[in-house]
Amino acid sequence: MTTDLTQPPSPADLLATMPFAVRLGITLHEATCARTTGSLPWSPELCTAGGVLHGGALMALADAVGAVCGYLNLPAGSGTSTVESKTNFFRAVRSGALHATATPLHVGGTLIVVQTELQDDDGRPVGQTTQTQIVLAAKLPVQS
Repeated sequence: MTTDLTQPPSPADLLATMPFAVRLGITLHEATCARTTGSLPWSPELCTAGGVLHGGALMALADAVGAVCGYLNLPAGSGTSTVESKTNFFRAVRSGALHATATPLHVGGTLIVVQTELQDDDGRPVGQTTQTQIVLAAKLPVQS
């Protein structure tokens, strides 16, 4: 992802840049540099044994929402890539939807660290992800 935020993109436009997130059914609700939110509805195709939403689905939601938050904190013309991500799981999701709220913990010239809180429909904590994203400088055009 590379950014040019002369006109902030809508949550739908940001989501459209991530086909995997779209395929999973993730929705972005809010997307600002201070806070990004999204959700993923429970579905049997995203579950492990016993109808429990798979940990990978939880991590995919946290990664997508956190990546958008990081992206919106980039300097103009630069890009980003996740270099580290850690998730703690607190409880299972067996119905409803999973909700994510990402906020930046650190925005620097080299690294951006984002924390994403995961909650169920009742507002109970489901997990927490902390991801570190590297800031990739804009590539200069090749001179011939």
